[in-house]
Amino acid sequence: MDLELTKDQKTVRDAFARFFADRCPTAVVRDAEPLGHAPALWARLRETGAPGMGVPEKLGGGGATAVDLVLLMGEAGKALAPVPLAEHIAATRTLARTAAGAGAGWFAEAVEGDLVAVPALHPAVDGVARLVPGGAVADAVVGLDGDDLVAVRSDAPMTAPPNHACAPLADRPLRGDAVAERIVLASGAEAHALHARMRTDWQLCIAAALGGLATRALEVGIAYTLERRQFDRPIAAFQAVQQGLADLVAPLDGVGLLTARAAWTDDEGDAEEAARLTSMAFLAATDVARNTTYRALHYHGGYGVTLEYDIQLHYRRARGWPLVLGDPDEEYLALADRLFGPVGDGAGTEETH
Repeated sequence: MDLELTKDQKTVRDAFARFFADRCPTAVVRDAEPLGHAPALWARLRETGAPGMGVPEKLGGGGATAVDLVLLMGEAGKALAPVPLAEHIAATRTLARTAAGAGAGWFAEAVEGDLVAVPALHPAVDGVARLVPGGAVADAVVGLDGDDLVAVRSDAPMTAPPNHACAPLADRPLRGDAVAERIVLASGAEAHALHARMRTDWQLCIAAALGGLATRALEVGIAYTLERRQFDRPIAAFQAVQQGLADLVAPLDGVGLLTARAAWTDDEGDAEEAARLTSMAFLAATDVARNTTYRALHYHGGYGVTLEYDIQLHYRRARGWPLVLGDPDEEYLALADRLFGPVGDGAGTEETH
């Protein structure tokens, strides 16, 4: 694994860093609440080609590698970009993997970003996908309905239940009268495998976004400690505060390396190992983002929990974004099963007497 970014990868990172710095100041994030979607930002993002980056060039996309997508999502995470970019990338990559998805009449629109597609991370219950990330604003949903992986067109509700991260979540039907178009992408074991890979794509994007979020939260925390004064000096002059901030750097670097390794493994074609590493990166990023935003908010004192200060935007999203997948403890158990086998199956153990 080569840790040095290529010239092209640096170009991708720097271009999107400039884009989000220019187009997504915190005022855009605030104005997008409570729905959590900024249509004007999505329109600008379409012009960059970002929505279709993960789709192969032969299908009209950008042909980006997983490493490229991680760099993109890291910059989006730093800006707390209120657009369903991680979701759209996961859904379009899944559509591109099936002949039925790539052949859909609206697939080209999804690649261009004119149509927003999102993944249902959990199997539908009675034909309804629950709390779909980006579901409140999406034109199409890719989800598992029984043993069928389907792509469904229906009207976006444009409303979301109140949630900690102001994310555009919504229940979406995968069959029934409310569905305008329904395409079966795969069935049986293939459907379940494609759905699992779609979840992995989403996790990788969110891990990168959480790493970016935590990086920016640390910057915000440092800036505030240099500004806030107690006893006639900045609180950054106090050793306990310095240590508290310094302790956050190594975990952030570790998450960045783990996420990069997961992306590199995916690009190398080892889907099984990439799924394991992505799960690790997702859980590590969740933990680091939570701890980093807590520490940064804590050093703001009482101001940290007021709406006027930006750190609360990071704090809430650090907790809300990963919870879309469910309880992190369940993901830890699933990862343990991947690594060591299900409990009680005897795998990897020796009988002792």
